[in-house]
Amino acid sequence: MPRPAAAITAPPPAPPSPSPPPSAPSPAPPAPALPLTRRASLNVVAFGLDFGVKTVVGLVVTPLLVERLGAALFGVWEILGRLAGYVAVAGGEPAEALRLVVANRQTAADQATQRRSVGGALIVWLGFLPLAVLAGALLAWYAPTLSGAGPEWQASVRVAAALLFGGGILGALSALPEAALHGMNLGYKRMELQAALHVVSGLLTAGAVYAGLGLVGLGGAQIIGAVLGGLCFWALARGYVGWFGAARPTRPEVGKMVNLSAWLSGGDMISKLLLASDVLILGMMLSPAVVTTYVLTSFAPRAAVSIHGSAVGAAMPGLGGLIGEGQHARASLVRRELLVLTWLFVTAVGVTILLWNRSFVALWVGADHHAGTAVELLIVLIAVQTAFIRADAYIIDAALQSWLRVVISTGAVVVTIAFAIVFTRAWGLPGLCLGVILGRLTQTVAYPILARRSVGDQGAVVAPGLVRALLVSAVLFFLAVRYADRAAPASWFAWAAGVALTLTAAAGVAFAAGLSADSRRAVARRVAEIARKRAPKRPST
Repeated sequence: MPRPAAAITAPPPAPPSPSPPPSAPSPAPPAPALPLTRRASLNVVAFGLDFGVKTVVGLVVTPLLVERLGAALFGVWEILGRLAGYVAVAGGEPAEALRLVVANRQTAADQATQRRSVGGALIVWLGFLPLAVLAGALLAWYAPTLSGAGPEWQASVRVAAALLFGGGILGALSALPEAALHGMNLGYKRMELQAALHVVSGLLTAGAVYAGLGLVGLGGAQIIGAVLGGLCFWALARGYVGWFGAARPTRPEVGKMVNLSAWLSGGDMISKLLLASDVLILGMMLSPAVVTTYVLTSFAPRAAVSIHGSAVGAAMPGLGGLIGEGQHARASLVRRELLVLTWLFVTAVGVTILLWNRSFVALWVGADHHAGTAVELLIVLIAVQTAFIRADAYIIDAALQSWLRVVISTGAVVVTIAFAIVFTRAWGLPGLCLGVILGRLTQTVAYPILARRSVGDQGAVVAPGLVRALLVSAVLFFLAVRYADRAAPASWFAWAAGVALTLTAAAGVAFAAGLSADSRRAVARRVAEIARKRAPKRPST
């Protein structure tokens, strides 16, 4: 999970302890004074800014890449990005394991234990390093074949892939301090820094293509970005997490960290096969140019899913703390609120994308790069499905039960890839999307059951308002598709105004017509709570 990515320190966010943290850049209120759920809300706001900046950078840089590289090479670059995800998985996911362990015992573990957790994560990175290097070398060598690149591009594709994969391996190490911040529910502390790094990354990318360095230059830019990010987050973690540092872990602690990392890697590999194999299948069975059309059409849905996933991930340390403390009633309530907010988000954003995405692509990179209404609808449905799957996957991971979802996902990935290949061969791009949706129904059904068990939810398996919510979404999606052809603004200003109006109206209609009175009150309370949050003053530098 591109987690999605596919985050994370200042005066020690120690558990409820009145003792002041060690020296920090300047006096500041101790972070632990904020309750877990309130800090989680701040993290959601911070990650919203993070992905807002990342999306803007992508909007600016992508047309430049398409113009300078051409449709075929841009498609190759996108495929290399998906392959980099597989190399990252081979690295063992030490940062993700560290984040989950720190979050699960953030109010219970002493500082020495937390430092040993960092030491365990370093051992995991070193232990998986040979496997990651081997995987990177093999994928770099076969990258021209996997990406469908022409013979004249084989050498540059291999070098670019090697640089890109190397940056990912370094990034796994540099992510450890960020994971400590995130695990202590202090992700909001890196808000400005992360946004600045996105801008720097965009400038490096733009500079590489403007200088005519092509794919090789883009790969080099990734390595520079990984090194800069690691140094910055190390300094941030040292400033905000008082216990941050590495200590030698015990053998049982290493075993636990390795076991968790292995399951997370397995789960992430499954996720990559489910969510990133679409581009690889298109590149090998159709062409890199089709990949470009698919990627550009799905830019907005993917960005929406990433924003949602990051917001949910930002709230997980708080939920992980509740689960770790055995507060299952509160954890169950948080999950229900999360699903309601997820439904509101995907409905309002889905309607907006269906109505305005065609004109967005036309204004952005040209109408010839839009894949058509049918493919667009299927892409939006994939995004909706992904949002709910990821929400429950995060909850399962927060309960340190990652192996459960890995078992379920293993079957799902086999079915998904089989359907995607067969349907792509039969119907092209629409067939690929349909295969992905059908193949992932296993997760759609099983993950909610596992998530409910993780938080001890004893309520009804099927939410009482589910049929009502689905009906409202279906009607709004139908109307958006029906009138999408009429949404053809002549300028970005008109487009932005239409998007803002549609998003607000769709959210209002969904809120009023799709939710029960109790759910509306719960959403209103949560939104009001987030709106009045203010992060503690940051130390001056």
